[in-house]
Amino acid sequence: MALLDSYAPVVIFAIVAILFPMGTFFATRLFRPTNPTPLKDLVYECGEMPEGEAQIEFHFQYYMFALIFLVFDVAAIFLLLWAFAWGGLLGAGTQPLARYSPLIFLGIMFVATQYALKKEEVIQI
Repeated sequence: MALLDSYAPVVIFAIVAILFPMGTFFATRLFRPTNPTPLKDLVYECGEMPEGEAQIEFHFQYYMFALIFLVFDVAAIFLLLWAFAWGGLLGAGTQPLARYSPLIFLGIMFVATQYALKKEEVIQI
């Protein structure tokens, strides 16, 4: 029971972290003035009158580079945590898989990245 009591602040923080953004979102919808005009509906372009469509089509490469960046960012965090735990992984009774799991992870990531880049060359949107 004492273990559950130590998690009470975490649960309270999680509830506040969920309810506060939801509460502010709905409060702004309740209290904001609603008077749309055609001028307010225009896309703002630094004081210039917009020409043509405001929506443009992005190339697939932008999304691919963003996804690759995200994957490597997560990999960097994973490797950093693994490096911090390296001293404890060398002790007796440690599974060999724990020592070499980052190499497996990086291998899978490398293969997936190469596949995605090859797939991008084939698609050429």
